[in-house]
Amino acid sequence: MSLLSGIIPPVLTPFHADGTLDLESLDSLVEHLIGGGVHGLFVLGSSGQVAYLTDAERDTVVARVIATTAGRVPVVVGTPDLTARRILDHARRAQAQGAAAVVVTAPLYALNNDAEIADHFRIIAGGLDIPVIAYDVPVRGPAKLGRDMLVQLGREGVIAGVKDSSGNDVAFRRLVDANRAAGSPLSVSTGHEVVVDGMFLLGAEGAVPGLANVDPAGYVRLYDAAQRGDWDAARTEQDRINRLFEIAFVPQGRSGDAGGIGAFKVACAALGVIASATMPAPIEALSAEEVTGIEAIVREVGLL
Repeated sequence: MSLLSGIIPPVLTPFHADGTLDLESLDSLVEHLIGGGVHGLFVLGSSGQVAYLTDAERDTVVARVIATTAGRVPVVVGTPDLTARRILDHARRAQAQGAAAVVVTAPLYALNNDAEIADHFRIIAGGLDIPVIAYDVPVRGPAKLGRDMLVQLGREGVIAGVKDSSGNDVAFRRLVDANRAAGSPLSVSTGHEVVVDGMFLLGAEGAVPGLANVDPAGYVRLYDAAQRGDWDAARTEQDRINRLFEIAFVPQGRSGDAGGIGAFKVACAALGVIASATMPAPIEALSAEEVTGIEAIVREVGLL
């Protein structure tokens, strides 16, 4: 299996009430995910609220997850930052800690054109001995990564795969088709939550859904059904997962970093996987009413 095959949850980062890292809950979450049968772990992604961590906290999270995982599944590490040199610094530290690969965005804040973004990936890959996975997440970056550029970087061996969190299903299908026509130099995964069955049907190798923090076993059942070509079973599992995903719509009027991730944390806390749903400052905790609504859905789908 490639590093992007199967279910690779983007691991939440638990916090204590005082804002410090809750490493014991992080250990518990890792065990919950591996116990659910996942095929890898992605730390320091959007669901891990990496933007709110200091560099020292990033290193602590990476070291703890790799130590707790103890080689049972690959750990890939997110490295978002402003420019190639800064990202390469994060990536080299992750490599030294034992990361199986790094996940790299386009430059943030910097205003680069397509040719410069391609060279951005070449600079980072040239300074590492582990694979680079491109992270296409335009909602958090300057632009969507171009299909032709990604396939070309795959042909060059610069990137090993693409994690697509663009939400653009037409573009994803075009990437899958172009990659296949080029001899499949890339492993392609989806960051979708609610149409993972469809993404597997059209050719995704893996999925990186934040909701898998809550129900890893459900997503693994979905993946297994897709692998054996049982699309009725895959759709049935996706339908159940989609009912669970309604927890992300319980919070109203929240920021993009508060609602969905906050709901996932509340659900994990209700399941006893993490000690609390604490969010990093300045994000406010969900209300008691929102927590009750989320717990009701988790109970409805049979997890609680």
